[in-house]
Amino acid sequence: MNYRHAFHAGNHADVLKHVVLLALIDALRRKDAPFFVLDTHAGRGRYLLQGKDAGRTGEAAAGILALAGAKDPPAAVARYLHEVAADNPVDALLAYPGSPLLAARAMRDQDRLAACELQPEEAAELKALFVHDPRVAVHARDGYGAVRALLPPRVDGLRYARGLVLVDPPYEAQDAEYPLVAHALREALERWPQATCAAWYPVKQRRSLLPFFRKLEAMPARSALLAELLVRPDDSPLRLNGSGMAILNPPWKLDEALAPALPFLQRKLGEAGASTRLEWLKREAR
Repeated sequence: MNYRHAFHAGNHADVLKHVVLLALIDALRRKDAPFFVLDTHAGRGRYLLQGKDAGRTGEAAAGILALAGAKDPPAAVARYLHEVAADNPVDALLAYPGSPLLAARAMRDQDRLAACELQPEEAAELKALFVHDPRVAVHARDGYGAVRALLPPRVDGLRYARGLVLVDPPYEAQDAEYPLVAHALREALERWPQATCAAWYPVKQRRSLLPFFRKLEAMPARSALLAELLVRPDDSPLRLNGSGMAILNPPWKLDEALAPALPFLQRKLGEAGASTRLEWLKREAR
């Protein structure tokens, strides 16, 4: 693998992914019982926005930097902006927290995170980031294999009934990645049926996503929700036009939390022809 998320840190896809991630973890926090988070493709955990990688692409300019200082954001976006700011000096935005760092900051003392990263350099940075946090275990291993190895979760003799599986691969293999993601989601649900599972996916041309969505509908989950942000029309296979989060067994009222957030992100980050989507693939009868 040659992918380095540092080139894309803080872009519009990160914004969507992390708004949804924090909404999911906040939902888990509503109950006192501890929860477990598995991040299958964790990266290094923190990225310098002015560093040689992120600074070279400048993708954060149309992502987190375009949101900084936004007036009256919806609650889910305000929560996200607060957590990003907490990782920076006052009135400065120098670093961007990745998924494992955002998750760890949102967790309580009784909650646990397993963060997996295959690339040695990235895994080393991740271990250094959490060296003093006993709630976080960093695994230098393939994230797909970790689904079988680490689920259902048991840490220090305690079984975790609740939690989240975040699957966020780099999609270096393009369309060949979707079957791997679908297999990981199915295996996670079969091993840990009560878990919430969330998978990030890129949007280039929508027709390439249709087989993936059919697999999601057939998953052994009570319900499945899609949340998408497209910053430009879906007409180019060569650009990242947008991205989505597929959430299986989403917590109660997650759709209501995201409903005002997506149009706000569209207005702030989108070009002409931008759009959003918040749609149930299947929904549990209540």
